[in-house]
Amino acid sequence: MQLKGSLSIIIRLEIKKSNKMFGQIATVVNNAEGDIIAIDVIKEEKNITIRDITVNVQEENQIDNIIKEINLLPGVSTIHVSDRTFLVHLGGKLETTPRLPVKNRDDLSRVYTPGVARICLAISEDKSLAHSLTIKRNTVAVVSDGSAVLGLGNIGPEAAMPVMEGKAVLFKQLGNVNAFPICLDSQDTDEIVKMIKGIAPSFGGINLEDIASPRCFEIEQKLTEELDIPVFHDDQHGTAVVILAGLLNAIKIVQKRLEDCKVIICGIGAAGIACTKMLQSAGVQNIIGVDRDGALVKGKNYKNDKWKWYANNTNPNFEVGSLSDVIIDADIFIGVSAPGVLQVSDIKNMGKDPIVFAMANPTPEILPEEAEPYVRVLATGRSDYPNQINNVLCFPGIFRGALDVKASKITEKMKLAAAHAISNVVTEEELNPNYIIPSVFNEKVVENVRKAVAHAAYQSGVTK
Repeated sequence: MQLKGSLSIIIRLEIKKSNKMFGQIATVVNNAEGDIIAIDVIKEEKNITIRDITVNVQEENQIDNIIKEINLLPGVSTIHVSDRTFLVHLGGKLETTPRLPVKNRDDLSRVYTPGVARICLAISEDKSLAHSLTIKRNTVAVVSDGSAVLGLGNIGPEAAMPVMEGKAVLFKQLGNVNAFPICLDSQDTDEIVKMIKGIAPSFGGINLEDIASPRCFEIEQKLTEELDIPVFHDDQHGTAVVILAGLLNAIKIVQKRLEDCKVIICGIGAAGIACTKMLQSAGVQNIIGVDRDGALVKGKNYKNDKWKWYANNTNPNFEVGSLSDVIIDADIFIGVSAPGVLQVSDIKNMGKDPIVFAMANPTPEILPEEAEPYVRVLATGRSDYPNQINNVLCFPGIFRGALDVKASKITEKMKLAAAHAISNVVTEEELNPNYIIPSVFNEKVVENVRKAVAHAAYQSGVTK
């Protein structure tokens, strides 16, 4: 399943003026479940008109059907078809622009040689000056190995670049943080750590992205220990921060205390483990993790070291069995797993006023239309339903705050502060079951998170 309107095409048509075909063209598009959103006149001649028709569709096969049927119409021919998303990506989504103009020799001598030598020598004597005299102070590397890109899997570093570029665009537009995409042609943990350490002098922070589990844990841990700049794996911690932000408001609606809730987390990978740790930091005691083989429980033998830790630090009542077995009387379900794993019958067995965060994307653990009659608060990772849990709410503000105070790392206290800051953007008057989390375009989000993270960094003792 793709997001509604996620595919948008422009069809350029040559139409004979003797034939009044617009009604038939519209019928063809409508029959294929497409949506015409614009018609533009490109050229008018004596006998023909050339027009661009912009159409939104939900699936790629609809495009072929629309073009085939249009070409069967008399007096109509297709000149070409453009995918609007591909057009946006032509040439990439980023460029480098200078902050200062170089208009004469004097400018050149200050920006470059010989004047720049004085700056180099100053930094050579005191490396900390790089934070104030270079782009390091406001620049983040967005790094991936292409091994776990979106829901597409291990598609490689070149194919990961459009995602990392997009992330860099959001860093700049939302947080005014310069970010550069770096996709590494290696999936060896030690080699990746070595390469990132090698480029670290140029950056004020490292945002790890779309790196497969369990490699992502070791990479982040080693870099955090060995670098003096913040390292943040957004797929883990960004997801956890925004989920907690949503839950802080959801429990207000159901009038429960988070620390009293029974929480089921389905999918014990990078996001599921990070979410568990964050909820524990927020005071939650009863968390049960469920994966393909059922609930993780202390005493079982797990080959995965992360699952061993998980089993030893969760599920205090030693509940066993499948998701359907352990979800009984649960207050909260958080899915970071796969489509269709949660059933209506499971929700009916949850406690009073259940909260369901079905985060699998693009197809959630249960379709909202199926779940809505039985839940009090529902959230997904999708933009076409209320309560979208989106990492974009998190990472621009976290890095903005960390860079502003020259933080050496992102601490648990800083992440908790970010979650509370996001949740507090939604006022008591605005709060309702369909609005527990602010929009990514809400201008208060980044500023609230920036201030909270900077303050928490000082409290954590990680500022320079």
